[in-house]
Amino acid sequence: MSAVLRVLVVEDDPVLAQLIAAGLREHDMTVDVVHDGAAAVSRVTDVAADVVVLDRDLPVLHGDDVTRALIRLGSPARILMLTAAASLDSRVEGLNLGADDYLAKPFAFAELIARVTALGRRAPNRIPTVLHRGDLTVDVGRHEVRRGGRPVTLTRKEFGVLTELLRADGEIVSAEHLLNRVWDEHADPFTTAVRTTVKTLRQKLGDPDPIATVVGRGYRLA
Repeated sequence: MSAVLRVLVVEDDPVLAQLIAAGLREHDMTVDVVHDGAAAVSRVTDVAADVVVLDRDLPVLHGDDVTRALIRLGSPARILMLTAAASLDSRVEGLNLGADDYLAKPFAFAELIARVTALGRRAPNRIPTVLHRGDLTVDVGRHEVRRGGRPVTLTRKEFGVLTELLRADGEIVSAEHLLNRVWDEHADPFTTAVRTTVKTLRQKLGDPDPIATVVGRGYRLA
């Protein structure tokens, strides 16, 4: 499981979907978006989502059926159900179907962020909040990095790459894996973004270089 929270937004209103996605990305989450229930079922496993923000009233496949399908498939993703129906009976029905949380529209965006973050903490096999290797320390919750006690300021992508390398604990991490976990569905598979990010990360962490390049395979922490 990645230190970068991966969220799948399932919302048939494209404007609202992009607003939700943009807001989640501002809080250092990696976000994928689909607009119907059938696409959600196929995508949730492909992107290894930690949390699904699921509109209940979806075309093609209703949100209730999406919830049932994810449970039947054994998906570990936590489900936050969104709906315009705010009655108690509707909330109870959604939760009884298997949703982990429920939020009525319209909602305060701060509450959406708080609920998604809380569900992310509850997702199975989440990595520890604080990671250590050698003189490197990463506090995932606080988004803080220190090397030898010195604070290091990183961009969101640099932070994501470093936490993935720390999580691997010295094992090789491929560029493809980093692209899949730290970037989102819009990333070009032929991009040099991973190589560029690793370069700037190395510069910020300083000498001795803690990241080893394994030619043709990826990167690992020394």
